[in-house]
Amino acid sequence: MARAAAIGKSSAPQVSVPGVSVIVVVYESGPTLAECLAAMRAQTYPDYEILLVDNASSGHEAQAAAKADPAIRLIENGENLGFAAAVNQGAKAARGQWLALLNPDAYAEPDWLARLVAATQANPGVHCFTSRQLMADDPTKLDGLGDVMSLAGYPFRGGYTHPNPGDLAPGWVFSACGGAMMVERELFLRLGGFDERLFCYCEDVDLGYRLRLVGEPTLLVPDAVVRHVGSASTGGRRSDFAVFHGTRNRFWVFVKDTPAVLFWLTLPLHVLATLVLFARHATRGEVATPIKGLASGIKNVRVALEARREAQATRTVSAWQIARAMTWNPLDLLLRRAFVQKMAALTSPERPRRP
Repeated sequence: MARAAAIGKSSAPQVSVPGVSVIVVVYESGPTLAECLAAMRAQTYPDYEILLVDNASSGHEAQAAAKADPAIRLIENGENLGFAAAVNQGAKAARGQWLALLNPDAYAEPDWLARLVAATQANPGVHCFTSRQLMADDPTKLDGLGDVMSLAGYPFRGGYTHPNPGDLAPGWVFSACGGAMMVERELFLRLGGFDERLFCYCEDVDLGYRLRLVGEPTLLVPDAVVRHVGSASTGGRRSDFAVFHGTRNRFWVFVKDTPAVLFWLTLPLHVLATLVLFARHATRGEVATPIKGLASGIKNVRVALEARREAQATRTVSAWQIARAMTWNPLDLLLRRAFVQKMAALTSPERPRRP
């Protein structure tokens, strides 16, 4: 059972409702959490609160951080509930109109929150925003420009490991990366938050897809910048944990969120993309784990089918509108290229730019 507590003296005066609630999920985060929180203390935008949700970390880094900073609100879990459930806990406890999700190994530039808040004010019809992520150890390279969905139903971090392109205009992406994003709290809760059945990995893509199903796009704010280590709590992007959950959840998201017509039209592409990806894994001698992940996804496909009924019942846009938000170029998937569509009418994104 979770225990939520505001760290500080009970006699302290009531704090006004913040504009933004920053949620940081902590699990074996080690020294990265201290750097993450130091970067947050340097933010130029002052109207925010920080909620740490600790998934039973053995190092107690979240408790130490909350003890050192009475302004931090701490939620402690007795076990690892997964990233999705922990964010949902934070969202329910949050007081701000906007939720800013930040990984404990992501270090925000001082104007990160200010840039995101400015984007909400400049685009009142948009309710989900994502950041430019740079490699923490080499900021000349991208960690991502939002998430891309290929027509084959395969999501990926747009521009991952590509050179940082410099100046960019805001534009539409398929979905936000959960490591550095902002979403309206009321909308997030109305959609049910992250799908806790996914536990960890692809929950942000799933949320972005469900937003798309109800006509809510995601805007890339390229001036809102974080430096990201990446998978610091799960042993790296190619750890068995990450590969297993990524493979299983990618399949579940395809089954759950793809409109029926698009699903049957793109299923052969999805199968082909799966074979190509598994061949890549085989060249690195790591094919056993993705096979286990896909086998688990197929064996437990009833989980995705149950979730599909829920997701598709909310859909208000056509399959064509969903397809237009995807990249149709297979090279984008193979090369992990960013796919950013020019800003225009919310229902009519223009031709994508190549950063």
